[in-house]
Amino acid sequence: MKKRFTMALLLLFTVSSILAACGGNKTNNAGTEAPPSGNAGSEPTEASGEAELGGKLKVLTHRTDLVNDGTLDKYVEAFKAKYPKAEIEFEGLTNYATDIQVRLTTGEAGDVLMIPTGLATSEYGKYFEPLPDSMFEDVYFADNTLFEGKRYGISTGVNTQGIVYNKKAFQAAGVDKVPTTLDELYAAAEKLKAADIIPLYMNFGAQWTMGNWADNSAWYVNGDPQFASKQVAEEAPFQVDNAWGILANIGRTFVQKEWVEKDLYTNNWEISKGEMASGKAAMYFLGNWVIPQVIGAGAASEDIGFFPLPYDNSGKYNAPLGSDYFIAVSKDSKNKELATAWVDFFVKESGYVEDSGFMPIIKSAESSISQLAEFQSFNPTLIESEATDPKFNEIANKAQIGIGTGDYVQEYIVADDLQAAFDKLNAKWKEAKTALGY
Repeated sequence: MKKRFTMALLLLFTVSSILAACGGNKTNNAGTEAPPSGNAGSEPTEASGEAELGGKLKVLTHRTDLVNDGTLDKYVEAFKAKYPKAEIEFEGLTNYATDIQVRLTTGEAGDVLMIPTGLATSEYGKYFEPLPDSMFEDVYFADNTLFEGKRYGISTGVNTQGIVYNKKAFQAAGVDKVPTTLDELYAAAEKLKAADIIPLYMNFGAQWTMGNWADNSAWYVNGDPQFASKQVAEEAPFQVDNAWGILANIGRTFVQKEWVEKDLYTNNWEISKGEMASGKAAMYFLGNWVIPQVIGAGAASEDIGFFPLPYDNSGKYNAPLGSDYFIAVSKDSKNKELATAWVDFFVKESGYVEDSGFMPIIKSAESSISQLAEFQSFNPTLIESEATDPKFNEIANKAQIGIGTGDYVQEYIVADDLQAAFDKLNAKWKEAKTALGY
């Protein structure tokens, strides 16, 4: 659903207004258009009582930083005030997008986890416990994990995406204007390089970040939240002249011009935040969620800005309104009722959403992220994400194209010939599509 920032982002992101509910996703696939009926999950009952719930939970998370700095432990303290008999253990996975796929297949996914983005909704019932309908009242993206009348995950935060930048780095390099066209972005990168500042920390070695140059962004660059779903009917979705190619060529230009970190193949994610905070690196292409992490690494809030990615020279651009990871209860959990209580607490009461720089998942709540005022001043068209036809992920998984992992993006960003790399992906896609009968 398209909205102007002045109509939607401003309403959602500032304290002056409240965003009215959007239509959002109405269907996950051809067989699930009907609204969910009944209580899909196990809600804690009044009889059980909050204090009576107890036991141990293991929570798998991608937020290794919050495991290490004790933030998650603070959330547990607050949770234990409601559930004194609860014990929670966290395990942080550095390469979550890849590692969690293995954990799911081996039955080692703990009690609570983030749903991997490359997993088709048709597979959710194999791995996750349905959540109660009451959890989704007044919540964004309530139907994005809906399959056959059951919801399996709830959003952990609302994001938009663009260029997070260090204002002092721009100033030191003589970049006196925020880029509003692709040519201006390239010119800024050249000035930053000349000033011995890393223009854009791509975090190539972290791998998961590379999805921003592909599946995480192609749909809104194209201007259609059903971009991926429509590609189920195509035999060669990866084209140099469509959104896949537009993003790929920008990423390839940054690598070829050496406007990114020198050490491409080492995962320097945590180090990069310090580089951004100090001004040794100037830009990230990430979501608003990273802003508090850069500030936490030592930057002053007023020195960090945020603007939409100018992916062409039109001076107009789309930006997404999407969810961060969806959190779920493992089908294999031995303590599903407590796990469900933790999920609800985590996204609505713990403070995680605010601490992580997300916009609230509750539609009637407000955000206090100051950088979003700058972002909305560029008037991008905001496009709300919708659930993708599960056939898209089924074909990609069959073809071993790692949607959500970034691995396949790494390959074509550094390939000698982008068309040849896309031809290879399209051949794998077509073979998998045919084998699945789609």
